[in-house]
Amino acid sequence: MRNDQRLIICLLSVFILFNPFVVKGEELLPRHMTPATVKSIKRGLDYLAKQQTAAGSFQTTQDGSTYPVSMTSLAGIAFLANGNTSSRGPYADQVRKATEYVLSQAQENGLIAAGSENGRPMYGHGFSLLFLSSVFGMETDAKVRARIGKVVKNGIQLTASGQSNLGGWIYTPGGGDEGSVTVTQMQGLRAAHNAGFTVPKGTIENAVRYLELCQTPDGGIRYSYNSGNDTRLPISAAAITCLYSAGEYESPLAEECMEYVYGQFKSRKNGFRSGHYFYLNLYASQAFYQAGDEYWNAYFPGQRDSLIKSQSKKDGSWNGDGVGPVFGTSVALIVMQLPYKYLPIYQR
Repeated sequence: MRNDQRLIICLLSVFILFNPFVVKGEELLPRHMTPATVKSIKRGLDYLAKQQTAAGSFQTTQDGSTYPVSMTSLAGIAFLANGNTSSRGPYADQVRKATEYVLSQAQENGLIAAGSENGRPMYGHGFSLLFLSSVFGMETDAKVRARIGKVVKNGIQLTASGQSNLGGWIYTPGGGDEGSVTVTQMQGLRAAHNAGFTVPKGTIENAVRYLELCQTPDGGIRYSYNSGNDTRLPISAAAITCLYSAGEYESPLAEECMEYVYGQFKSRKNGFRSGHYFYLNLYASQAFYQAGDEYWNAYFPGQRDSLIKSQSKKDGSWNGDGVGPVFGTSVALIVMQLPYKYLPIYQR
């Protein structure tokens, strides 16, 4: 054997030894991913693919209300998190159709919403900014990229102009402010920034200030500025991800929020749950992952196993927070696929 061949073998051995991926047969899996996890993810993605309409949307909800832009964007993100694009991967067709549908719902004023979205169009707007900005970086068709770019730029302007005087957002542009919509807009803006779009610095600074105004004595975040000191665990977890997205990794607010959320996680022996279980874990998973291995190693294996156990044996779905199986399945898949590191917005 030649010396150069020995060197290559040696380097490969070191790579396998120290790489955070583990060998499973012929497949390399990230740390904490198992064959059972891969199988569960495949069943969930197959379920979502079957729910997509001919027009590209996803609209199922448990109570009959419709949030097609929100559902389509979240489902699209779940496919992207698996490594699919509009031209590559087993679910490329689903990504392409979802992209076309969301683009088709962009309004002249910049709002991305299908009708009223059950009176809460800013949720869909924020999720669609996140989805389209993620697609933009992967799209190879110049014409489609140009269309996405125009919609995202107009969407950024709509978000900036719809911010309240306190720095937050609510269900409709300019209508007030509350935490859950605020974090949705912040993450959408961050994804746009990651994709190379210009985001007004003052918009982000005012949004961070809004979260600071909403901090409670517990260290977490309340529902809205005027809602009293009732700390909301899901919004507190979401705030961490948004603060990290804004570069506030070591700010007192980010550290105190993490202390509160992680403390709640460690103290809940019956599982990390709330009235908005899927919403909570959508953001808590990102917060713990981005905070580092101490948090992620404590959180993910148990959450992974819990999701696998609660997946429908019949069709591979998860019914999320009373909203419905498209929402629950999309969120569960996003959480379970974070170790794949395909989307910049979810990376450390």
